[in-house]
Amino acid sequence: MLDKVLIANRGEIALRILRACKELGIKTVAVHSKIDRELLHVRLADESICIGPNPSKDSYLNIPALISAAELTDTSAIHPGYGFLAENADFAEQVERSGFAFIGPRAETIRLMGDKVSAIKAMREANVPTVPGSNGPVPSDPEACMRIAREIGYPVIVKAAAGGGGRGMRVVHNEGSLLKSISVTQSEAGSYFGDSTVYMEKFLTNPRHVEVQVLADGQGNAVHLYDRDCSLQRRHQKVLEEAPAPHLDPESRAQCLKSCVDACIKIGYRGAGTFEFLYEDGRFYFIEMNTRVQVEHPVTEMVTGIDIVKEQLRIASGLPLSITQEDVKLNGHAVEARINAEDPKTFMPSPGKVNYFHAPGGMGVRVDSHLYSGYTVPPTYDSMIAKIICFANTREEALKRLEVALDETFVDGIKTNIDLQKDLVTDSNFIAGGVNIHYLEKKLGL
Repeated sequence: MLDKVLIANRGEIALRILRACKELGIKTVAVHSKIDRELLHVRLADESICIGPNPSKDSYLNIPALISAAELTDTSAIHPGYGFLAENADFAEQVERSGFAFIGPRAETIRLMGDKVSAIKAMREANVPTVPGSNGPVPSDPEACMRIAREIGYPVIVKAAAGGGGRGMRVVHNEGSLLKSISVTQSEAGSYFGDSTVYMEKFLTNPRHVEVQVLADGQGNAVHLYDRDCSLQRRHQKVLEEAPAPHLDPESRAQCLKSCVDACIKIGYRGAGTFEFLYEDGRFYFIEMNTRVQVEHPVTEMVTGIDIVKEQLRIASGLPLSITQEDVKLNGHAVEARINAEDPKTFMPSPGKVNYFHAPGGMGVRVDSHLYSGYTVPPTYDSMIAKIICFANTREEALKRLEVALDETFVDGIKTNIDLQKDLVTDSNFIAGGVNIHYLEKKLGL
């Protein structure tokens, strides 16, 4: 087992990693920017070290500072969490070249899955269902581009190969605007991501966002932990998630789950990962793979009883998976509401001092949060301050439990989106299950 882990992140995920380390008897090192010295995990870690000023580029994205901190504290491994450098192949490579274990996939796997064109090619070869598309970068010949679009069928979507987070994509409804859309997207891709490569796919009009959680040890063993539905999104940012995903076609689901496990073995995947799909008319379409722990991993932990972060730590220690597919059993239903420090009407961040924080409790209620009374939410980083996860025997009971938990949650001093979450868990269409990825934005009039 690893001796000491440096947590290269902040907020609730840093605290989540620290707890898993403590349960396994692993010593912890918290790194932090100047403004984050009062974070809860910094107070609880065995050691802490300041890695720079408040801007992310000078601290949490500062690779030399992170490597130096690991060297100074004689760390065994580095856990990147999510966001920041979690899916940065250069960081993973540098961590391992410096003699530390990277708690995540190998650098070459991160590169493979980080480029959407190569990822789709790899998934197609592994028989993972994909969206009909250009099967590679769009050609430079205009006639060839138009022919491909006609074969796919309009509407199509042009996407940046190196894209993510909803940037670098454009929907095209007819041939008249295709070439201009390709040109503009290429220009945006070069500006945003330093890579102007774009590809084309069929645009699905009413899809849901369904994802599959996997664990693999890089030693030929892989399992799936079933699925999640993350369709309630605003500007491509997830707001509320649940596991398992409701109302899926059983046969398509079984085939998809198996194909994800087979793909992990085929590409030699190591660690926790998530295959993201669009789901429409009973069919799955692969869009990307996240090569890290997800924000919404707790809902999967609640319905399977498997600690995903502990498995990450065991895998990074060189141990095989502690479970087989036969050990993975679905039990009940879990729903997670992301609580953000933001204005509920404008969605602008609402940093400031938290005068008082009361977290909900009771049977089947889990709160992952770094918040405490007197803590000041900085303006510098992501606005998420808590995740409220509720588990029950049925989906209906889990939603009701979350409704009660949200009523009990109290944050004084800053604005939050708690009222929005209350509205969502009592929304009749969401309660019925299976709303698409556009539902929330239409509901909000965006």
